[in-house]
Amino acid sequence: MVSLAGNFNTMLAYCNECRMSKKLIVVTVFVALLLDNMLVTVVVPIIPDYFYRLEHPNFTGDSGYDWIGHTGAHKMQQQNNNSPAVEDYHMADSTTAHARDDHVMQTHAHVTETSGAYTEEPQRNEHDWDLIHENIKIGLLYASKSTLQLLANPFVGPLTNRIGYSIPMFIGFIILFLSTLGFAFGTSYAVLFVSRAMQGVGSSCSSVAGMGMLADAYQDDAERGSVIGMALGGLAFGVLIGPPFGGVMYEFVGKSAPFLIIAVLVLLDGALQLMVLRPNVKTKVDMIGDPLHKLLRDPYILVAAGTICFANMSIAMLEPSLPIWMMDTMDVGQWQLGVAFLPASISYLIGTALFGNLAHRMGRWLCALLGMLLVGIFSFVVPFARSLSGLIVPNFAIGFAIGMVDASMMPIMGYLVDLRHVSVYGTVYAIADVAFCLGFAIGPALSGAIVNAVGFPWLMRGIAIVNILFAPFLIFLRNPPGKEETVAILYSEECPMPTQPHAVSSKDRVQYSLKVKEASSDSE
Repeated sequence: MVSLAGNFNTMLAYCNECRMSKKLIVVTVFVALLLDNMLVTVVVPIIPDYFYRLEHPNFTGDSGYDWIGHTGAHKMQQQNNNSPAVEDYHMADSTTAHARDDHVMQTHAHVTETSGAYTEEPQRNEHDWDLIHENIKIGLLYASKSTLQLLANPFVGPLTNRIGYSIPMFIGFIILFLSTLGFAFGTSYAVLFVSRAMQGVGSSCSSVAGMGMLADAYQDDAERGSVIGMALGGLAFGVLIGPPFGGVMYEFVGKSAPFLIIAVLVLLDGALQLMVLRPNVKTKVDMIGDPLHKLLRDPYILVAAGTICFANMSIAMLEPSLPIWMMDTMDVGQWQLGVAFLPASISYLIGTALFGNLAHRMGRWLCALLGMLLVGIFSFVVPFARSLSGLIVPNFAIGFAIGMVDASMMPIMGYLVDLRHVSVYGTVYAIADVAFCLGFAIGPALSGAIVNAVGFPWLMRGIAIVNILFAPFLIFLRNPPGKEETVAILYSEECPMPTQPHAVSSKDRVQYSLKVKEASSDSE
């Protein structure tokens, strides 16, 4: 009995030690971002086919149809190579093939060779209009997540300042779990739309509270950048594995299977949060953070937010427009359209992991500036590709460059608050998340109109020009000035401290600021 009691006490002591470990906080945020973004992308290969089968119960194809076409009107594509229909198709003579191609050319809009712009309205039949209507519905469903996340961020940020990070983080887990169940068991457009929109609120809670929690736990600037880079790796990994996982599970097991597996993983993440974070309302607030409107007036924070927005807008514009351009200019199959983005996902994962620590050494402003220039240069290169292999290098470089930008700007957001405001991080990471969501909301909306007006090559040239022109603004982040209290301390004989901004921890800056405030109040 004594030995059992001793073992139990040892286990309790080990659990308490784990709860106090900052590394487990990093693991918790990593897992939360991974599962959130895995759910974001797992629906991509599932929802189009599922909706088509739902509204066309007589359709008997094995995996639906191709959702990419010359005008967004999509072709039915049989996948079962063992079916008699496919055998007859392969035995068809060249006359039949030419007749089919002629029908496609009559149905879809012609594309000019010089710009890729559409020159005439296609003559669509009733079936084509049905598919276009379906595509619009799915686009609205996908956009609902980013829209709700964008609207929730200004409320979640100040909320974390008042009650702490653990409760909003746990709320994000609950919403993510309910959203996953909605996707698993929902059989109507309304249910799936609500589930997707709910996920936007949960994503806001997880990302804002998670980043704020890391910034608060790791006060050293170099260490903070490293752990935020690790957490962003969870985001990249979720985006990377989501589509193949969803496609395989949907084809061989069924629609509910991938979502139920994610729901189980989300429950495990909730148990991890209960053990590590022990969610509770923070009744005593150590410091009151600056309000949202004050942070939005800070030009240095706006430069950092703009960098996040424009860099991520580049890949957001590519997502809807690149597959259509590939169909117009290359002889590619459906699987190749998805593979085209794989290099960008892999390189983003590498970039965030590598530059989380390296960016601090070389200067985060310089790392982000180089990243913006790389995005611009290789965005300009994309239209010169003539095959899938020609897209590997520019897409890899763009993903890597965006990883450089995010790994630099996310930590610098916390650093700017330490330097120029009060070291409370919820609101500033809400601004960062708003910038990220704006990029992915505005990008796809603009890309279609720009491609229709001037063509895909000029879309990419426009992206390149915007990133290259914005890059020099990052020079202002090289050595941003501190607030008046900090500047007074830097030149005070009583409280000398180094003038290098990266040499001082965030905690020391707050302590020095409090000393100045106390001294000023005593003099009054």
